[in-house]
Amino acid sequence: MKNFKKIVSLVLAVCLMASLAIGASAANTVDASGGTGTSSVTLSSTADGSIGGDPAATKMSVTVPTVLPIAVGTDGTVSTATDAKIVNNSFGAVKVNSVSIEAAQNWHLTAFGDKATLAREKVDSNKFGFQLSVGDGVAAATDNKDASKQALLTDAIEGCYMSGVGDTSANSVGIAYDAIVTPVSEAVTNTAIASVLFIIAWDAVQ
Repeated sequence: MKNFKKIVSLVLAVCLMASLAIGASAANTVDASGGTGTSSVTLSSTADGSIGGDPAATKMSVTVPTVLPIAVGTDGTVSTATDAKIVNNSFGAVKVNSVSIEAAQNWHLTAFGDKATLAREKVDSNKFGFQLSVGDGVAAATDNKDASKQALLTDAIEGCYMSGVGDTSANSVGIAYDAIVTPVSEAVTNTAIASVLFIIAWDAVQ
């Protein structure tokens, strides 16, 4: 009985070692001149790229600006950042699938346009209009329909697409934006007036 248990243990150990082995162990036998052998090419996506590794899909890694600063002068002139961008650090291509904006508490969205359109608004009305474009795409702007939250882009358009990280000439897109803001009676510094939500998705085959 002891010998039998030893044999069983040995067989199990050999099977375990065989299952952990890396390589193409199965083989076709060609036994004549001019004969053919066929090899199947298989693909496994793994966390570390090794054969037999833990299954995993390609990892997405995209950086989006944490803040889009706006400065408004005493005459209502607005300045915005010129270096805002989205960078794709993933191996695969991605796209900006949609963009929306939501006003912060006590602030209200209004139609974007010439700053003169807000000249009749009362001071401290806390209203602002916003416009944004991704890449070289068409600019989308807020309107008067909803003062709390609005969709700027509902689908990816030209300018929203980024290649994988290996192509440094096309793996990032700039964000151009502008705003108009009602007057304030007191100076403010880095006050949050809204949040812009970027939805990022794989640029995948449909």
